[in-house]
Amino acid sequence: MTNIWTIIQYFILGLVQGVTEPIPISSSGHIMIFRQLFGIETPGLSFEIFVNFASLLAILIIFREDIIRLIKNGWLYITKKDEAAKSDFRFIIYLVVATIPVGVIGVLFGDAIAELINANAMNVVGVTLLITAAAVWMIRNLRGKKNDGDLTRKDAIIVGFAQAIAVTPGISRSGATIVASMLVGMRQETALRFSFLLYIPVSLGTSILEIPNIIQDPTFSTLWIPYVVAFITAFIASYFALKWFMNVMAKGNLRYFSYYCIVVGLLVIFFL
Repeated sequence: MTNIWTIIQYFILGLVQGVTEPIPISSSGHIMIFRQLFGIETPGLSFEIFVNFASLLAILIIFREDIIRLIKNGWLYITKKDEAAKSDFRFIIYLVVATIPVGVIGVLFGDAIAELINANAMNVVGVTLLITAAAVWMIRNLRGKKNDGDLTRKDAIIVGFAQAIAVTPGISRSGATIVASMLVGMRQETALRFSFLLYIPVSLGTSILEIPNIIQDPTFSTLWIPYVVAFITAFIASYFALKWFMNVMAKGNLRYFSYYCIVVGLLVIFFL
């Protein structure tokens, strides 16, 4: 029988995942930090993928209107060549283009990344958190002008490569894609939407591919209650964290995330 402390630990891990996934401070890096603090060893990426799916569900709910509009207008343009729907169709194409780099990186280096995470390479997390801090600091005052219909294939490729770099623990996925989006001139709202809609195919594809490993994971079979607790917690926390972050983006207060990553990165380097 699972003891209460184990459930509390996984509740905290789910909370950490949920809070840190939408904001630019690296959920993977924070999960590694708390796993190290708790002495939890989970082979492979099953747990990370499992709680990431909870965050995905929250993002799907928040962006459901955008998703429905894109699907509707994308289909309308394909079937009827409706010019009014062309902008949304192109947006979908750019999301597909931006997804390709991380897919290639995942296929080529997925095992190496899993080994890095399992090795609890805290020195790597500390350094990459500092890199995340520097990247977020660069765009703290940027105010782009590009809307959804102004994006180009080049923009999509640049953001796609930024997302591919973020497979490294400690490099924030949302941070990397938002930084890249704003560097190519997107408005805050457009950068936020492109970043999180881009998260959907990557997270969904990874979750589907990982289903057999999750089912066969011995840790899941013995700790399914803590896993479920972490999943529910991650879902709720992701929903409210993203809602909060959308307000932060609108006000342009990104520098505080940079300060935070500097502090945590240095603490990890010197004490973990």
